[in-house]
Amino acid sequence: MRLQHFTILILILSRTKAAAKSQVVQSLPGCSDRCGNITIPYPFGIEEGCYLYKEYQVNCTTLRFFAAQFKLLDISLDGFIRGVLPITYACYNTTYQLSGSDSWIWTDKFLVSGEKNVLTTVGCDARADIMSMDTELSLAIGTTRSKCNRLYDGLCFGYGCNQVPLFKSISKFRIRSQTNTGKLGRWSFNNCSYAFIVQKDQYTFYEKDFDNMLNRSFPVVLEWTVGRDKCKYSQKNTTKYICKENSVCIDAAYDGYNCRCAQGYEGNAYLPNGCQDINECENEALNDCIYGCVNTNGSYNCSCPFGQSGDGREHGNGCSNLEVSKSPGKPIYIGIIMGIVASAILTLILYSGFKHRRIMKSREMFFKKNGGLILQKILFESKQSSHLAKIFTSTVLEKATNNFHKSNVIGQGGYGTVYKGTLENKITVAIKKAKSIDNNQIEQFINEVVMLSEISHPNIVKLLGCCLETQTPLLVYEFVSNNNVFHHLHEMDQASSMSFERRLNIARQTAEAIAHIHSTTQIIHRDIKSSNILLTDDYTAKVSDFGISRFIPVDQTHVQTLVHGTLGYIDPEYFRSGMLTEKSDVYSFGMVLVELLTGRKVFSNDGTESDLGLAMFFVLSLERGGLLQILDDQVKKGGVDEHIKYFAKLAKDCIELEGKKRPNMKTVKEELDQLRQSFIEISLCEA
Repeated sequence: MRLQHFTILILILSRTKAAAKSQVVQSLPGCSDRCGNITIPYPFGIEEGCYLYKEYQVNCTTLRFFAAQFKLLDISLDGFIRGVLPITYACYNTTYQLSGSDSWIWTDKFLVSGEKNVLTTVGCDARADIMSMDTELSLAIGTTRSKCNRLYDGLCFGYGCNQVPLFKSISKFRIRSQTNTGKLGRWSFNNCSYAFIVQKDQYTFYEKDFDNMLNRSFPVVLEWTVGRDKCKYSQKNTTKYICKENSVCIDAAYDGYNCRCAQGYEGNAYLPNGCQDINECENEALNDCIYGCVNTNGSYNCSCPFGQSGDGREHGNGCSNLEVSKSPGKPIYIGIIMGIVASAILTLILYSGFKHRRIMKSREMFFKKNGGLILQKILFESKQSSHLAKIFTSTVLEKATNNFHKSNVIGQGGYGTVYKGTLENKITVAIKKAKSIDNNQIEQFINEVVMLSEISHPNIVKLLGCCLETQTPLLVYEFVSNNNVFHHLHEMDQASSMSFERRLNIARQTAEAIAHIHSTTQIIHRDIKSSNILLTDDYTAKVSDFGISRFIPVDQTHVQTLVHGTLGYIDPEYFRSGMLTEKSDVYSFGMVLVELLTGRKVFSNDGTESDLGLAMFFVLSLERGGLLQILDDQVKKGGVDEHIKYFAKLAKDCIELEGKKRPNMKTVKEELDQLRQSFIEISLCEA
């Protein structure tokens, strides 16, 4: 019993946190480190001699830096500052007279982060522009518009509120708010247009904001660095290198670098002795010890109870009982063994309780972090909730996939892994497990889940729901059994599956699906390609993978966005300008048509001209009258000359370099319908 009490005591002591922790020093000796409730860490400072650069001096009265035009909210040692920038507005009175002003902003040595902020417009028929003055020529780097055909409190995607990324970090710029078509002020409930930069996920839209914005302020994230050169060169100059002991140097995206405390340390890496050892044993979240924890400088070790050995780690070898001699004449070992067994059982019970609580707490944390509360609210308020996404628990999906066993993997790529699973109701599903998700885009992710789950079309893979209790959200789709078009064209015997008629049907069904999402949901897929067109057992085509799709509000023709997609399928016009339109999907679909005709990959290594790219190779072949030479054997065998030429002309029209010269997907779909009908009629006549 004493042994059991001793083991329990060790377990309790190892999980006990220290009552107090010494405060980390943030400023140089003799310098103030606070302005009210704002901490001012070195290299920033308040008094003369307490800061690294003059530009890093903080005026505690105005909470402003030496020359920068923003108000300070807080400073973090990871290279970011949060501040407040003015809101730009344009308001009309009852006689439609305009009042308002543009905002000219200079943030001096600090860059407004292009990654962590968005340009936001609030108002009806409103538009906002931001112009960078960092170069000699003004550069339009962001535009956003909003309409008021319908309004959704809590959502900002084009109705009464809209947001776009900044695309680059800037320090000198102008923000302008204006009416888009001249109707601003003619809405009975909105006479003003507002434009402002705000940290991602730090603004929630409500209709009441239309007349209540000028007295508000929103956080903006700015970037700061030290030095002018990158780490490689700065470290060579020991007199000017700023990072202190137990720290690492991190290159900034632009000029300069930042200092961080090395793993196992915390504090201010810019101060001598500023990085102090972290006692991982004081916080169970920082260690994975099963029983006891012993802190070391920059790390920790785990210990095992008396009578056991191992590394003591939850994710390591754990602890196991020592071998005990079974020789007669040593009965004392029997008591020790019984004590160890009893102790192990009690420890296992306690550990199981700890582990279960940790798992439940972790699932709850991930659910909130991944937008579960937002999705629950949308589902609760929706009148069509039965048609929307279902929220699956992680337990259900783990059971469906045998705990995501590798034998259930059916697809893998840069995005993550797809598993085949069987739910309790015997329905087979495909579960997409992404490698990562941007935490700043959770609200957009939830909006897309809701929109995509509303799509019901026989040629679109149905999104059934999602699981938000895991580190990255899991998406649950209907299972499509016969692989994809890329597989049938390039990875197996074509003669067994892909006749010309079948290819024509696949093209027609895919066009119908894309035309549907363009006209009905205002969604641009952005990654149409042969591997994203799945096939059922009867070769019905189903468009899949809407992971990077974008929603375009009604009455808008395009959105400005970072370029995403697959090389070879990306619209060249979109690739150059970042301007995404419906015609971007038309180009990608055109490349699929070329694949179906030629049986070639968009990029190949077969020693032919197609090494330069299938699009150029295809167009040049048509212009030279060489269509017959580049056709796939199955197309030659099963097609009719006039039908093949018509198919090829349609493909060429879709991959025109200028988007305005391409047909829209509705026209493409109608032409493929006519082509298929003609093919069927001729086939019947020949039969």
